[in-house]
Amino acid sequence: MRIVASSRKQNVKEKKIRFYEKYAFLVFSSLKKPRFQNFLNWILTIENIKKSKIRDIQIRTFPSVKESGNQLIGKCNSKGEIFLYPKKFINCKKKADKLGNNGLKQYIVSRAKAGLIHELLHLKYEDDETKVRELTDKYYSIYSNFSQK
Repeated sequence: MRIVASSRKQNVKEKKIRFYEKYAFLVFSSLKKPRFQNFLNWILTIENIKKSKIRDIQIRTFPSVKESGNQLIGKCNSKGEIFLYPKKFINCKKKADKLGNNGLKQYIVSRAKAGLIHELLHLKYEDDETKVRELTDKYYSIYSNFSQK
């Protein structure tokens, strides 16, 4: 797992660059925690997804937008490369105004964890978005309940 900055950095103001760097580091450190890593290993075992199918996990520094105009949370390709993207700065500012900084951090971490679970499931279920969403909800709910204890 690694943090990857894109060339988009050239078009972003310094304040936002620092924000996105902090965002990426928060995501990276939360996804690397042993408890979450153990949970991911459990999912891979239950779903019979070989670790060798995972070639690379990249935490991107800047947001990405789908062709439909909606914001992209994550993406997985047939090579086993997984990409996780941040929310736009303006969306995070609105969340921070509503939830406070700690609430925003919790939101970012939960979004990243659910996003990674979702993309890992795509390694097995590829284009079955309904099944992947259903299982993402199931597994993230299990993790949330487990981590609160």
